[in-house]
Amino acid sequence: MPNRLHQTVIASLLASACAMPAAADVPQVSADIGPVHGLVARVMQGLGEPALIVRQGATPHGYSLSPSEARALQESDLVFWVGPELEPWLGGVIETLAGDAEVIALLDAPGTETLPFCQGATFEAHDHGDHDHGEHDHGDHDHGDHDHGEHDHEHGDHDHAHEDADADAHVEHGDEGHHHSHDGADPHAWLDPHNAQVWLGVIAEALAEADPENAATYEANAEEGRAEIETAAEEVRASLAPVQGLEFVVFHDAYQYFETSFGMTAAGAISVGDASDPSPARVAEIRETVEELGVSCVFSEPQFNQGLVETVLEGADGHSGTIDPLGSDIALGPDFYPAFLTAIGEAIVSCAE
Repeated sequence: MPNRLHQTVIASLLASACAMPAAADVPQVSADIGPVHGLVARVMQGLGEPALIVRQGATPHGYSLSPSEARALQESDLVFWVGPELEPWLGGVIETLAGDAEVIALLDAPGTETLPFCQGATFEAHDHGDHDHGEHDHGDHDHGDHDHGEHDHEHGDHDHAHEDADADAHVEHGDEGHHHSHDGADPHAWLDPHNAQVWLGVIAEALAEADPENAATYEANAEEGRAEIETAAEEVRASLAPVQGLEFVVFHDAYQYFETSFGMTAAGAISVGDASDPSPARVAEIRETVEELGVSCVFSEPQFNQGLVETVLEGADGHSGTIDPLGSDIALGPDFYPAFLTAIGEAIVSCAE
């Protein structure tokens, strides 16, 4: 009798194991920053979780990988990143540690809408040419129908079986020499919910190609994720309606994708980029703008010098607030991106009140 019971239990366990999805078949995936990680996590929901390359709270413009981060990248089958425009140091690291991985630079993905950098410390009203960037008609965009052959996929000839010592060693990347250029496309494109929706389709297609057995799940997750982003964007747009026309200054020029999506316009940016400190002349120009326009809000970022905001606001009637283009305080996972949009909208409304 005990033997029969034992055999029954074993058979039951084996049947359960066969019914479970084969986790080993799901690709190992890395994503560069929190917002991209959130999109990948949404597409992979129920099947696996991506690894994060640049830890939350750090700047992607200059970063030192820990041994565990380097090892996760080394083991990746797919790598999703914004591109060298944001992280000029990362391309070489990916080539060294994940040379056999499929690498997708999302800024170059078909359907991504990009904007040029704003110039100078103070901004005129953003002129984006023919882009109808404030009111996207998402019904006209086929976010899932991308030509996968056009993506920026990089396949190196490197041996993927690197020595473990390569992953155990820190990969050092200081800020020096790694400031992103302020010519060409502004790489902060994830702050446009339309681009996030497009990227969900790109991510789903790449995962489906690597893992055909789970293609339907990836595609369904991407579709649900697009709807969730649309709902969050509509809620943020409604919450910002009462503060349209708010005069505000941001810490650095990273937010124009969000601004143009939601009908906001920053008066200027304290820093030319989040990898460099502003000159005294630039700070003085921003202070003059704050006084002349009666700027209500000056936004800092958690990763950088809060004292600069205090300097800019000295003697003015404005308030300070904090917005984070990377969502460092938001829990990683499939719900990240809608929460990320909501957090930025709430920070703007809170500062305006």
